[in-house]
Amino acid sequence: MRVFLTGATGFIGSAIVRELIDAGHQVLGLARSDAGAKSLIAAGAQVHRGTLEDLESLRSGAAAADGVIHAAFIHDFNNYGPAAEADRRAIETLGAELAGSDRPLVVTSGTLVLQGRGPLLTEEDKANPNFPRKSEDALAMLAQGVHIVIVRLPPSVHGDGDHGFVPALINIARQKGVSAYIGDGLNRWPAVHRLDAAHLYRLALEKGPAGARYHGIADEGMPVRDIAEVIGKRLSLPVVAKSPKEAAEHFGWIANFFAMDSPASSVQTQKQLGWRPTHPSLITDMDGSSYFEVAQEDSAA
Repeated sequence: MRVFLTGATGFIGSAIVRELIDAGHQVLGLARSDAGAKSLIAAGAQVHRGTLEDLESLRSGAAAADGVIHAAFIHDFNNYGPAAEADRRAIETLGAELAGSDRPLVVTSGTLVLQGRGPLLTEEDKANPNFPRKSEDALAMLAQGVHIVIVRLPPSVHGDGDHGFVPALINIARQKGVSAYIGDGLNRWPAVHRLDAAHLYRLALEKGPAGARYHGIADEGMPVRDIAEVIGKRLSLPVVAKSPKEAAEHFGWIANFFAMDSPASSVQTQKQLGWRPTHPSLITDMDGSSYFEVAQEDSAA
């Protein structure tokens, strides 16, 4: 299968490139820079120049493919509304090109957008209509004959090269001189290793029926206090609790995310696709030296 992949040069996307090529697929990766194009060529992929906002480049990339994985997102939390709108337009454009063809379109969502009522968020839970990111609105395109499949990722997708929430927490601890959690620290984050996530994307592309929703969850819910304790241990810093009122000043933009309790399950996903996470857990991964080496380099940049 020839697969058009957005986000192909990113932290998760680069792992998806390797996963697809190793399974015998051809990859047409979206690249916005010369450096990105070189990295795709080095990985054995073909290059499609363009950006997430260049809708014609997305349309032509989808037109040249047997299937599409949309893994790109503009991670600007200071301008989250416009980033979410760019994502919505991109998905709409990709879907319009694939409509009626039965070529799969795998769309990325997240467990944080869900409004669940049970002890664990499941694949059956629906997206919160008030959340700015509207990627799951793509399911409405089923009526236009678009073969939509949703992959939901947890707030922490970890592994070498991670530049998301956990490195941000490590850098905050370095700057503040303490590793903190909010309240009692028992609120839970689900997590998955990026290589396990990449494997799920491939299975969703190859096997997912139209309308399916899958969860890339390995750790169902890691107490955030455990995350703070690993950071404190590795940086030789005290581990302290912050009240919800203190959290905004201490953590900045990440405070609301770090306070969420959003444990999630992938039981249905594992049963339906035969997906089994095999890589290290978040805590095991964090306790390796690479996380703190990367964080130190970033904080010094």
